[in-house]
Amino acid sequence: MKREDARLGWLGRLFGGGRQADAALPLYNAVVLQARAEHWYLAGAVPDTVDGRFDMIAAVLAMLLLRLEEEPAGAEPAARLAERFVDDMDAQLRQLGIGDIVVGKQIGRMMAALGGRLGAYRDGLATGGFEQALVRNLYRGTPPDPAALAHVADRLRRLRGDLTSVPIDQLLTGYLP
Repeated sequence: MKREDARLGWLGRLFGGGRQADAALPLYNAVVLQARAEHWYLAGAVPDTVDGRFDMIAAVLAMLLLRLEEEPAGAEPAARLAERFVDDMDAQLRQLGIGDIVVGKQIGRMMAALGGRLGAYRDGLATGGFEQALVRNLYRGTPPDPAALAHVADRLRRLRGDLTSVPIDQLLTGYLP
């Protein structure tokens, strides 16, 4: 972070500082683009609703954050992606007409949801309970058709595995395998 941005904190970001967060924009945009791919909603039966789109962005973002956890150099990009996520969710809520007083509470819930999903997916991938974590978090407790669940689980596992071989610098360009 530049010295003037560090001194100004959130004010520096608000009034044009935040260049570090902007470095994560291509990667965050790639996450959203990947999460909006039709196959998640058609073959994967993820509900194409506001909640379903949030859950899918959180799932793809979680796979990326798990990748960034693998290296110390991933801490900074992970923090910037979280900032981008908050900015995006804030804008989406406001576009839906939600007022200032409620937006802060909703953002807090969304960040808690992202953190919970990150932990659930991390544990599920490590212990073999990934499908159960998807049913709880992506499908909100309602199991989809087994083929749809298999599609989503396989594609997210593949994404997670493919991300391992991509250097962080390349990810920051907005490249997702």
